Amino acid sequence: MKQQHHIAIIASTDRALALAATISRNLAETKIFTTRTEDNGNTEQIISIADFLSTHFHHYNAFVFIGALGICVRSIATHIGDKTTDPAVINLDDHGHFVQPVLSGHQGGANELARNIARILGAQAVITTSSDLQDIWALDTLARRYSWKTASTASMNTIIALFVNNRPTALLLDVKDEGTERLLQTKPDFVDVYYRFDDIPQEQYELLIAVTYRKYHTAVPVIYYHPAALHLGMGCSRDIEPELLEASVTEHFNENGLATESLKCIVSIDIKQDEQAFIALSEKWKIPFHTYTADELNACKVPNPSDVVKSKLDVYSVSEAGALLSSRNNSLLIEKIKISVSSGKKHTIAVSLDAALERRAQIAIVGAGPGDGSLVAVKGKELLETADLILYAGSLVPEELTHYAKEGAVVQNSAGMTLEEQITLMEQHYAKGHLIVRLQSGDPSIYGAIQEQMTIFDEKGMDYFIVPGISSFQAAAAVLRSEFTIPEVVQSIILTRGEGNTPLPEREKLNEMAKHRATMCIFLSATIARNVQAQLLEHYPEDTPVAVLYRVTWKDEKIFTGQLHELAAIIRSNKLTRTVLIIVGTAIGARKNRSHLYNPEWKHIFRNQKTSHK
Repeated sequence: MKQQHHIAIIASTDRALALAATISRNLAETKIFTTRTEDNGNTEQIISIADFLSTHFHHYNAFVFIGALGICVRSIATHIGDKTTDPAVINLDDHGHFVQPVLSGHQGGANELARNIARILGAQAVITTSSDLQDIWALDTLARRYSWKTASTASMNTIIALFVNNRPTALLLDVKDEGTERLLQTKPDFVDVYYRFDDIPQEQYELLIAVTYRKYHTAVPVIYYHPAALHLGMGCSRDIEPELLEASVTEHFNENGLATESLKCIVSIDIKQDEQAFIALSEKWKIPFHTYTADELNACKVPNPSDVVKSKLDVYSVSEAGALLSSRNNSLLIEKIKISVSSGKKHTIAVSLDAALERRAQIAIVGAGPGDGSLVAVKGKELLETADLILYAGSLVPEELTHYAKEGAVVQNSAGMTLEEQITLMEQHYAKGHLIVRLQSGDPSIYGAIQEQMTIFDEKGMDYFIVPGISSFQAAAAVLRSEFTIPEVVQSIILTRGEGNTPLPEREKLNEMAKHRATMCIFLSATIARNVQAQLLEHYPEDTPVAVLYRVTWKDEKIFTGQLHELAAIIRSNKLTRTVLIIVGTAIGARKNRSHLYNPEWKHIFRNQKTSHK
């Protein structure tokens, strides 16, 4: 039997098979096995559970037993080996009340699978591992979750015991990635965070957790999580011995306090692409080996160019340039070292840290959402909670969003500041390595005036990224309880504004846009409502539904609806001038034209004809 599924569900009673079918519909790559005779495309008959497990226990990532826990335990007992290789095993009763991990709760993922199945069935997950019950990190699974490698100065059992008993713990973060940001957001109270090893008063702690590309001498047990962060540039004599090269690289990493576990790749010049020592090291350490051309290497500015290398290879640098190009960084952790091994052959090494993992200053341009503080993206909220400087436009962004700021953060309203004043303030914090949040209303990409800021950031070499937000037009659809795209009626949404002090491109005049009769969302145009109405009436019928939304989702929001010929009167009579969004189109409040997506006659990859009639 060729295994094509990751999860085997074993069920034999009517109730069990019904639960199995529900689980299988909601979890990918599952197969149901039963000792009963079943005629079902996703159910396979087996002679006995014992015979099935004797052949297939290590062919699946997980087993889900539906029935008595005793049957599950006796069935797997003789097959249990080691928690690092055993599959996850889950048991649930055939009434679907309780879902319990039995084997490989952490490393095999049984705890996570049990929670997932419990959500599907509305059942209770029965979790017994201490870290899960305390809702603290499972130290034995963090590395796998974030693609880190692990090392430690004490046994894992010792380290986990210290942690689950809440002993004073220091968390050292030498890098910044998804995993480290998650650790910061979920930090237990007994863990203190440090960004420099020398700042840690070791006598105050019983455990150190270090997410790092380095090795440290410590007085307390350490668990290391090593991300793939280091780019190793090398040149060498032809046919250098692989074992001597490996020993030399390891020695120099140790001397410089770097972890070979954090190596991300090996790089060199293209004439070395068949160098057996490089290839052997790449295969043994399971990291890629790639090369650059002479032109690519010569285009990189390095601290130690060599005329000797230039005369031999027509490049000024191999190891330094290769490491810098690969890491996309502009500095080196190890500048070029020339080394002779015991055979007399030579090689060079240089090491650079991956720029994407470097813990440095950043600017986050965050979409605040339409007004309701709870509508900011989760990532935006997390950045507000960790930012050192928050700049927000007080006239457009609710002040309560800044209440997420941590103690000691600088929070300033930019409404009264020029762009130059804002940049000066950001530069002061950037120079200190701070996280800066520029809080923009709605979604930054829509009338957010961010391109002028990004232009300056680019010129100054300041690192930044964008976190999208909910736009007011999306909030308007929610408030109006409308879908702005109705099958066979309107399938397009136009986001635009009327022509006021800032002219519009000729092809984007409102009367040109109106030809499409799409759902039109018009920003920044309340003061020119009469002109907007006149241009839209050139193509929309006068009874086309309109909605005028003032400060949508804010505490003082006002919603007005009517027909297009009433638009200007609605705005004038209610004295609306700012923070107004106009929606025009037949999609407002429409309740017709069913989508094909959930039609029982419509077949697609997730629901075929056979399953749609169950």
